Amino acid sequence: MIPQTTIPEQGFEIIQEPTYTYRLENTNNRIIGYTDNLEAMKQAIYKILFTERYEYLIYSWNYGIELGDLFGKPKPFVYPELKRRITEALMQDDRITGVDNFSFSSRKGDVTVSFTVHTAFGDVEAKRTVNIGV
Repeated sequence: MIPQTTIPEQGFEIIQEPTYTYRLENTNNRIIGYTDNLEAMKQAIYKILFTERYEYLIYSWNYGIELGDLFGKPKPFVYPELKRRITEALMQDDRITGVDNFSFSSRKGDVTVSFTVHTAFGDVEAKRTVNIGV
């Protein structure tokens, strides 16, 4: 016989976890105090975009971005692929609601992409340069 259970109908309140975290100082590679809200989101975006996916055991396979295999690929392939990969990587964070306004530029073997990240705390302008060697 399969046990029968009843789940009491209670109102559940969904609470978003706070963004309060350590503040990283990228220029000197130090932790200085704490940060929250939009500044914490800027830091989270930076960390996602500069962490190669599947490379570090400490992170889940949903964290980071795959950029290493773009080296040597032609620019017409790299531009839409960068857009897709950046969007996919950032949308893993439930505080991010969208990514748009992509613009691309290239210089020698580098491709630079600028875009807007829409978060629960406001919009963030972000940029990432990728060396494709072509």
